[in-house]
Amino acid sequence: MAVTVDRDGSVLLIGVDRAAKRNAWDLQTIAEVGAAYERLADDAEVRVGVLFGHGDHFSAGLDLAEVLPALTAGGAELLAGPGRYDPFGLWKEPVPKPVVLAVQGIAFTLSIEIALASDIVVAADDVRFRQLEVGRGIMPFGGATLRAPAQLGWGNAMRFLLTGEEFGAAEALRIGLVQEVVPAGEQLERATALARVVAAQSPLAVRAVLANARVAVRELGVAKEHLASLLPQIVSGADAAEGVRSFVERRDAVFGGR
Repeated sequence: MAVTVDRDGSVLLIGVDRAAKRNAWDLQTIAEVGAAYERLADDAEVRVGVLFGHGDHFSAGLDLAEVLPALTAGGAELLAGPGRYDPFGLWKEPVPKPVVLAVQGIAFTLSIEIALASDIVVAADDVRFRQLEVGRGIMPFGGATLRAPAQLGWGNAMRFLLTGEEFGAAEALRIGLVQEVVPAGEQLERATALARVVAAQSPLAVRAVLANARVAVRELGVAKEHLASLLPQIVSGADAAEGVRSFVERRDAVFGGR
């Protein structure tokens, strides 16, 4: 199992457990997080989910060596997994109950996209965010290009989407990617505490607020179709192949623009 799922009263704790791989998400992880989101949606006794990563890091991103070839063959919808709900809330319906995210240590690529798709984000003060796809010859495909400009502001989004540079907890708080910063090691406890506060409210009202707010911001249709049209030529190009090789060989990529 790549994901732990534990119920704590009306809160469902969902933990990515691939610490030896810095919690990089492979296809199994995507499927298991999706299955946990289904339980969150279907269990009447559960009102809020908390997503976190076991160990020192939230996630180093996708396990590109496995996911990118599958993505090339199957399309971006592969990231939605086989379940009813897409953890990225992009290719299928998002889970209809709130998700509080706890992040720490390395939180690269998909970590930012999961943060953008979550409802409240608590960060440890040691967190290291980075949207580094451009340095791998590919583009973000979990929602960063769709959500970051609207949620973080155009300049803030482009600053990190186009440079692939790292930023920390203070900057993430400034641009609105996270809502609270706590000392490292306290992020899960604080996220769970916030989840309990939400869970204590009227569940019907909470779901109604969440659903209505999503309607207000859901203008993703055209952009999603555009992303789906761009992605095949990006991930099948020579630059993407060089990006994966450099990732596996732990070196800087040298791109030729093909």
